[in-house]
Amino acid sequence: MERNLRNVLVISFGFLLLFTAYGGLQNLQSSLHSDEGLGVASLSVLYAALILSSMFLPPILIKKLGCKWTIAGSMCCYIAFSLGNFHASWYTLIPTSVILGVGGAPLWSAKCTYLTIAGNSYAEKAGKNGKDIINQYFGVFFLIFQSSGIWGNLISSLIFSQASTKVEISEVACCGAYDCMTDMTNTTGSAEPSNSLIYILLGTYTASGVLAVLLIVAFLDQIKSDQAETEKEIPETPSFWSTFLATFQHLKDKRQCLLIPLTIYSGLEQGFLSGDYTKAYVTCALGIHYVGYVMICFSAVNSLCSLLFGKISQFTGRKLLFALATVTNAACIIALLLWKPHPKQLAVFFIFPALWGLSDAIWQTQTNGLYGILFEKHKEAAFANYRLWESLGFVIAFGYSTKLQVYIKLYILLAVLVLSMVTYGAVEYLEAKSPPGTPTATKKEGVGPLTQDTHM
Repeated sequence: MERNLRNVLVISFGFLLLFTAYGGLQNLQSSLHSDEGLGVASLSVLYAALILSSMFLPPILIKKLGCKWTIAGSMCCYIAFSLGNFHASWYTLIPTSVILGVGGAPLWSAKCTYLTIAGNSYAEKAGKNGKDIINQYFGVFFLIFQSSGIWGNLISSLIFSQASTKVEISEVACCGAYDCMTDMTNTTGSAEPSNSLIYILLGTYTASGVLAVLLIVAFLDQIKSDQAETEKEIPETPSFWSTFLATFQHLKDKRQCLLIPLTIYSGLEQGFLSGDYTKAYVTCALGIHYVGYVMICFSAVNSLCSLLFGKISQFTGRKLLFALATVTNAACIIALLLWKPHPKQLAVFFIFPALWGLSDAIWQTQTNGLYGILFEKHKEAAFANYRLWESLGFVIAFGYSTKLQVYIKLYILLAVLVLSMVTYGAVEYLEAKSPPGTPTATKKEGVGPLTQDTHM
């Protein structure tokens, strides 16, 4: 097998194993550790740490360690989070969340750098266009990586369903938009999973993470830091303050400021689904063993639609797709406000994440593409802003998760969605007024550590 492609497959399967564990665990945090809101607090801290690390750590680590060892070391940060869940408390889960957040940004940056260098290296040897090969490599990576959402959630549901003894449901009034802000395990349609089942799940997830590290260490070729390609990729190690200032200097661009609500909304809506929908609707009415199945539905639709909308955007243009996402998301939010979940309406629990996956696919592909097109000359600062504001959306969503009732959070989502579309419309208006140049067709950019994703 061609050596560069082999390395791409090693990275892809390494990420698949790692995020099979992390993705499944993230979706269960609000349900597994609901006491005093520990689960969602850990996710809020995690994304706050990610914001800080993404500003200065990646170029420093890649320069010092090289891509291979940055990837391997960062993966160990994810394993630490799995270990912190074994004895979940404020003293174990919060520090390990910080460790994961610190490792998240270097992991994704090193992956992007490695694939870019590998693509350019092969293109040079084969006499092909570098961009074409890089796009192919990213396509292979995301094809394999995106399925992690399916496997991680499937593992959790299969393990938890082992001991799901059904109980009579006398009252599910506390489920849904008007939740009672209490620990809802007593009103679920199944018994709370035993400690032994939780340990089996965490052991499986930890083993998956360890396998990912071993795969990278044993089979991934090191790319020497003195190679010309690496020097082109990372010309110098910018200081924290220079990166920090470049990110905020980019806010002088009116269009960037107008895109902030849309970018924050991207984090808010993902945070709502994995933090609030899973707990207040699924765990409350059906039981924790259904969380995985419901999130598989979201992941599968999200992956298929990402591929679909990436292809058809050149024919429809981004405005029509943004309109579709807005209508779909707004309809879901209003329906969630009105719906009183009941175990007999099983199909409905899957319809919402499916529609949410459809709209999220548009938010991810089109917003990434929009940033790439609008700020072509300042992509680094633009995508630093994208990561910053989307991560802030996650921090807010998980931060207020235990403080507000679900219906208030749904009203906030709806308000931010409306504001996002108003400001996005202003961006399109400014673009229409400017001299014609760039085409409106968008393609999916390589997503950073957050898409999600749940893309982390």
